[in-house]
Parts: sequence; C-alpha cells; structure tokens
Amino acid sequence: MPLDPIAEKIVQMFGDAGVGITPESTPESARAAMHRLATSGALPKREVHAVEDFAIPGPASEIPVRVFRPNAQESLPALVWFHGGGWVVGSIETEDQLCRMLCDDARAIVLSVEYRLAPETKFPGAVDDCVAAWSWVTAHASELGIDPGRIAVGGDSAGGNLAAVTALVAKHESLAMPAFQLLVYPVTDHEFERPSMVDNATGYFLEADGMRWFFDHYARTTDDHADWRMSPLRAPDLAGLPAAIVITAEYDPLRDQGEAYGERLRDAGVPTEIVRADGLFHGFFGLFAFMPAARPSWDRAIAGLRQAFTASAFS
Repeated sequence: MPLDPIAEKIVQMFGDAGVGITPESTPESARAAMHRLATSGALPKREVHAVEDFAIPGPASEIPVRVFRPNAQESLPALVWFHGGGWVVGSIETEDQLCRMLCDDARAIVLSVEYRLAPETKFPGAVDDCVAAWSWVTAHASELGIDPGRIAVGGDSAGGNLAAVTALVAKHESLAMPAFQLLVYPVTDHEFERPSMVDNATGYFLEADGMRWFFDHYARTTDDHADWRMSPLRAPDLAGLPAAIVITAEYDPLRDQGEAYGERLRDAGVPTEIVRADGLFHGFFGLFAFMPAARPSWDRAIAGLRQAFTASAFS
C-alpha cells in the first residue's frame, strides 16, 4: 500500500530535524540531532510508578541502566530493552518515553540499557555490554522485584539486533534464557541486495547509505560482517531460542532481513509471529499518538509480551 499520509509528514519532519544520516553526518552530530528530537517534549512523558537510574558492572566500565516500574508489587515480569540507533547513536534518554509506554502497557518492569557506542567502542563491545547486562539482571532479579522466570529481551533496530544476539549468546553460553524476544525492525544481516533494501534505499528516514555508515562505524574490519554476533541471520542454528514477535515496516530497508530472521526462527521450531506494518517506515514503533496506523503493531507487541509473561508464570 502507499506510504501512510501521516507517516509521510513524519518522515519529512525527521528530515527537517536533521535526524537522518547524510554524507556529512558525524557520530556527534547524529547523536545531538536524535537527542533533540527525543527530548523535544512533543508528548508529555507517560507516568509510571517509579523511575530509577543506576549502573551495573560491565566488561570495560559501568553500564548505565534506567529502570521503569509499573507498580510497587514484587515478582513482576520484566523486559530488558536495548535502544536503537545503529550502534552509534541513541541512549536511555532517547528511549525514555518508549520505555515508559512499554512499562505501563505491558505492566512489566522495563530495564533500559545504555551500552557503549561505536566508533569509540567497536564491535563486539555493544554485544559484550548487553550480554553482561542480561546476565546481571537475571542474577539479581529477586533484588529488583522481578520474577526470574519472566524476563523478556527486546529492542528496536540495532537494539533489536542486540536483543536477538543476546538470546543467541545465552543459548551458546548456557545463560538464563529469555522468556520472550520482542524484535522491532531488527538489523539481522550485513546485506544490501534484498528487495526492501533496494526499493526503500532512499526517502523513508532510514536509508541504505545510512546503514552502510552505521556498519562502517561499528565494524572493526569487513570480516566482522559475517560474524553472527553482528549478523544473527547467519547464525548456524536458531533452535531452542525463545518465542518471538518480529515487527517490520513496509517502507524500511531492513524489512526483508527482519522477516527472513523471523522465518528462520519458525523453521527452527521457534514460535514466531511476524508483524508487518503496511504503509509505515523504520522508526514508527510507539508513535501511534501521532499516527494511528502504528497502533496495531504496538497492540500486538504488548499482547505478545503479556501472553509470554502469563505463560511463563504457569510453566
């Protein structure tokens, strides 16, 4: 279907705000633009019961974490969330509103992780931080008021990549397994040939050249592109991973690789739902206050989390 009319206006607004990646972009300018947009106050912050910032031990330095609580109860389900931004931009500040919404609607504690960014920290630094955060949260769940059997992992874009990779590492290293994966338009492969990458290469906020820019800043060498910790679609075996919802957007260069990952999960026997948001673009998730067409995907994500948490409670 055609690009949603409201989505078209939002894409233009993002362009006017200088959020997209251009040949002149630097990590510093891209971070500043995203921070300005995310903290502009276009929407009042969603109220939650409590928000707390602290730091946890990391492989190289302390990792900042922001915790959002829906209520004061104990043994709540939780979602460990990794922000998007191509491994180069984004922070717990830029995802603050989204995490508040996830916390409130899913009725779960949300832990937003501020992993180290490229190019200052190259691959696999972000992976190492996210796995360390996952291990710490699962080990300290009871202290945090979390039911250790009901902890999901999720993220959007590069955060979706890191969530998928964290689940894979948990499998390979016999760590605590997530109860569920919420993968929102995830990066799953270093590729530029699939139809969505070609057809949506320009004009829809995230562009193919922007993805090249992100990969160039994240990878140490081109050999990293084939590593499944960067390109989880290339992992040899996806069997035994937790159930997942993979959300994609019709006008997103990453659409096909995200859906291919969902299909591979299914082929491996992992219960997986692939939800394509027709008429929308990369970055739409959670914008339903402006763009009603974004609501169905949000509702499905929240329902998937609640169902996973309920099932885990009785397993």
